[in-house]
Amino acid sequence: MTATLRNLMLALVATLALLACKKEEAAPPPPVVLTVPSDPADLAGWKLYLTGVVKANMEGIRQRPYMYFVPAVVDEETERQYKDQLETIQDTLGRGILPGNLIAFGSPDSNKLAELVVEAFKSSAAGSLKGVRVLVVGASADQERVKAAVVPSEAEFVFVEAR
Repeated sequence: MTATLRNLMLALVATLALLACKKEEAAPPPPVVLTVPSDPADLAGWKLYLTGVVKANMEGIRQRPYMYFVPAVVDEETERQYKDQLETIQDTLGRGILPGNLIAFGSPDSNKLAELVVEAFKSSAAGSLKGVRVLVVGASADQERVKAAVVPSEAEFVFVEAR
């Protein structure tokens, strides 16, 4: 009887010790409030904003996302960057993207972004992006024409209004 009582007491003390050592679960961090930079020329601010939007839409994505930022076209250099970006996206879509990936697009110039996405998806074969998420961050006025360009690829289309 004494041995049983002693074993029972040891088990109780061990259980209490384990419970006391258990670390408190950390409270989840507060949600990050994403705000669109007011200045279209604030490239760092825009990239930070768009990165936050992409992170918020990564659920179920298994790979590092393809992210495309289109600067507001204001001079020859940004026009050249736009054309290079379009060519890069067309090449990527032409090669194909494996399911479980995310392609994200954003820009301070939503109209130019929509133009880029529509043009780029012309090189995408019907049904070629099944299982891929396409995220577009822009103005709601451009949502339907961008969606119409993406839908034939059978990608999951996600639109986030830049606010």
